[in-house]
Amino acid sequence: MPELRQDPATKEWVIIATERMRRPHEFRRDVARPAQPDFDPNCPFCPGLEGRTPPEIWAQRDTGAANVPGWSVRVIPNKFAALVPEGNTEHLLLDGFFRHMDGVGYHQVVIETPVHNRFIHSMSHAEVEEILHAYRDRYLGLRQDRRVKLILIFKNHGEAAGTSLAHPHSQIVATPVVPAYVRRKCEEAIRYFDATGRCLYMDILKAEGQSGQRVILETNCFLVFHPFASHVPFETWIVPKRHRPSFGQVSMEELRDLAAVLKESLRRLAELLNDPDYNYVIHSAPVDGEDEEYFLWHLEIAPRLTRIAGFEIGSGMRINTARPEETARAVREITI
Repeated sequence: MPELRQDPATKEWVIIATERMRRPHEFRRDVARPAQPDFDPNCPFCPGLEGRTPPEIWAQRDTGAANVPGWSVRVIPNKFAALVPEGNTEHLLLDGFFRHMDGVGYHQVVIETPVHNRFIHSMSHAEVEEILHAYRDRYLGLRQDRRVKLILIFKNHGEAAGTSLAHPHSQIVATPVVPAYVRRKCEEAIRYFDATGRCLYMDILKAEGQSGQRVILETNCFLVFHPFASHVPFETWIVPKRHRPSFGQVSMEELRDLAAVLKESLRRLAELLNDPDYNYVIHSAPVDGEDEEYFLWHLEIAPRLTRIAGFEIGSGMRINTARPEETARAVREITI
C-alpha cells in the first residue's frame, strides 16, 4: 500500500506511491541526448568567442590575458541577470501595503570547460575540482558584500531542468534576502538544535549511514545517499562528514574528495538513466548564520524524471513513484 514519509529536514510529508511504482530502469530516457560538437561557433561560451559575453570576473587559465582563450574555467556576469549589483536594500511600500525593493544582488555564470560537449560526468577529477574551486572562490568573494544574505550555487542540466545553452555551465546567485523556503529549513534546524543540542543534518547523516539501505557510496569526507523521504526519484544527497555550515568553509581535501564523488554520482546516474536532465544545488547557511552550529552545507541532485501535477501544486506534497531503497540499490550496482 502507499506510504507517507516525513522529510526530517523540512517536516514535509512525501507520498511514496506504491500503486504507481516504477522500477528503477523504467525511468531511463528513451531517446539519447542529441550529440554536440566539441566546439560550436554559435555558442558564446566556447573559446575564441569571449567577446560575446560580459567581461570575466574570475578565470582559471594557463596562459593569456583576461577574456581570451587559454582558460579552463571562466566566471562571467549573467547577461540576463535576475539581480544586479547596483541599487540599495531599502524596503519600500507601494500603495501603503505592498513591500518591494531594488533587485540588488549578483547573478554569475560558471563556464565549466572550454569544451562544448564535456559534461561533469565525463570529466577528470582534476577538471571537476577546478569547477569547485571556482564555486568556493566566488562564494568567498560575494560574501564580502554586506548586502548579501544568501549565496546559492546551482546547475541546470538539460531543457527540463531549465537550461538555455548546451555548453556546460552552472550559476551562482547572491540575494539580499533569505528566501522563505530557506528560512523554513533553517528554522526547523534551529528548533532541532535547541531541543537536542545537535545538528539535524549531522544526525540525518548518521542515521542514513547506520541504515545503509539508501547509501550509494562513502569516502573519507562524504556520504552519498538517496534520502529516506526523497521528493523525486533518484534524489541524491552528498553530505560532508565534517561539520561546517557554509560551503565557503570547505577544505582543500574536501574539494578534492567532492570532485570525485560528484563526478561518480553523476556518472552513475548518466549510465543508468541515459544522461537525464537534472538540477543540483549546494545548500549553505545564510551568510549571517555561517558560524552557527545548527546547519550543515550539502549538495542535492534532483533528476527531472517526472512532472508535478495538480495535487502537488495544490497541497505542496510531492508524490514519488520510486522507493529510494530501490533506486539506491540500482545506482549502487553500477560498476565503478
